[in-house]
Amino acid sequence: MNKTEDFHQFEGLEDEQLPVAKHKLHDWTHFAGLYAAEHVAATEFVIGATFVALGAKTMDIILGLLIGNILAVLSWRFITSPIAVDTRLSLYTYLNKIAGDSMTKLYNWANVIIFSVISAAMITVSATAVRFAFDIPAQLNWYPTNLWFILIVLSVGVFVVLIALYGFNAVSEFSGICAPWLFVMFTSGAMVLLPALSLDVLDKPLPAGWSDIMSLGNQSIWTGINSDGEPGIGLVEVIGFGWAANTITHFGLIDMALLRFAKKKSYGYATSTGMLFGHYVAWIAAGIMGAGAAVILGKSIVELDPGDVAYYALGWSGFVIVIVAGWTTAITNLYRAGLAAQAIFFNHSRKLTTIVVGLCTIIIACFPFVFSQILPLLTYAGLLVVPVGAIVFAEHQIFPRIGFTRYWSSYRQLTFSTPAVAAWGLGLVFGFGLNALDVISFYYLFIPTWFFTILVYTLLASRYGAKEAYPEEVKKEKDRKETIERFQEEKARNEPEVTKDVSLFSRGLKFIAVSALITTLALASNVMFGSASERAYVENRELFYTYAFICTILYFTLAYWALKRGKLKTATT
Repeated sequence: MNKTEDFHQFEGLEDEQLPVAKHKLHDWTHFAGLYAAEHVAATEFVIGATFVALGAKTMDIILGLLIGNILAVLSWRFITSPIAVDTRLSLYTYLNKIAGDSMTKLYNWANVIIFSVISAAMITVSATAVRFAFDIPAQLNWYPTNLWFILIVLSVGVFVVLIALYGFNAVSEFSGICAPWLFVMFTSGAMVLLPALSLDVLDKPLPAGWSDIMSLGNQSIWTGINSDGEPGIGLVEVIGFGWAANTITHFGLIDMALLRFAKKKSYGYATSTGMLFGHYVAWIAAGIMGAGAAVILGKSIVELDPGDVAYYALGWSGFVIVIVAGWTTAITNLYRAGLAAQAIFFNHSRKLTTIVVGLCTIIIACFPFVFSQILPLLTYAGLLVVPVGAIVFAEHQIFPRIGFTRYWSSYRQLTFSTPAVAAWGLGLVFGFGLNALDVISFYYLFIPTWFFTILVYTLLASRYGAKEAYPEEVKKEKDRKETIERFQEEKARNEPEVTKDVSLFSRGLKFIAVSALITTLALASNVMFGSASERAYVENRELFYTYAFICTILYFTLAYWALKRGKLKTATT
């Protein structure tokens, strides 16, 4: 068989159906930017208020969220990243080798729905910020009541679809621009509104020390009393919340779709930008911003929407942060939904499936109820996919260590894997059963469910053929993998070489863009540390509102300009 015949079988396949080629792998900075942007989202405003409503205490928030988010980073590093880097496949494609077409299609349909709704919710949040800016009435029903709101949703949604359409690189590049700005703005927002809280509780614009900070937090933000006036959640629940918030992506292995592009397994640690800078800092900052905005407006924090909080923390930049934070999460999740849809309709390109899924997502986003129900959706979605992640983990990591054959179902040419379907079903019954019985905290249900599913799948697979040896099939699989690598190497030689622009002008653009971020932080610091009285605080806050918005426009303009200049291409010779 000659080279042309070797490669013919791969010519009609989409890149997403093959392992990621070596020349398309990315450095850790791509993932640092991607996770930082995705996990500093508009939902952080809601979650910041949620901890207040649940009645957490200040020290439990500070310590519990740190521990919980570190556990989440370790889950990505030691559960998701190794499988993603070993296979270079998305979960949607890899699952087909393990569980067959029937279960894979069912699972992929579930993911299309889950990620489309999450993406739709983020589009709705972004549209809500625009609504607030143009004084369009709040959408309080489950259905839209204003034509302009629908038009705003359509405009925001089209932008999200266009970015997701161009694949991982476009998602990564957009996130890379947004991530530094998002972190700066969340940090600045907390600094701007902390004096408002301090004036209200301590009668001075700045806490004098750690004891003042704890007193401020316990009296005005995380009081330990929930919205019903009863003692709230404790340290263990806060840790579980931080860890479980992203079970769908780490224990559930959904983020194989992103981490398959990582050069090394250790790049799983890059998720810390999302967890520690995103969730940890952003959730605490959102709580401070929400409490500060509540003081200014004379309302309870749970009565405020993201637009209210963002505006009083950041001025016009607040509208931008709600829009951008919604975009970054919506784009990443729509990309995942498009991958899942492409795995179902494998005869069609990912771009086509993303367009179709994107149009459906935009329609869903027109209905405001999707955002109000986002937290229950994320919680139950995590429990839904964790058993599938357990099945893949067992097959990939455990089977080779106990003498079982990896991909045995594929080698037997089974289109329906009884062990996989049964293990998934029993895992769901087990997990939701524990929830119904209220045996342990809901936030930790994913752990026993994961172990239970691994045990059940391993036992069932041993009865259906996993213990048998398949030497011929294993050799064919190895040969196919080597042929794919040669095919991708040949394609790489014919692709244009990317030459980065390191000219003085481009470096100047980046320098000014970064300077705009530093200036924003300096302005926020002036509000927090340079306000000796309430009058000075109000004046400094107004100064921040004006110039932070100018810095925002400057940053995005120059950062995008520098990105475009840095992507100059020359043909290979």
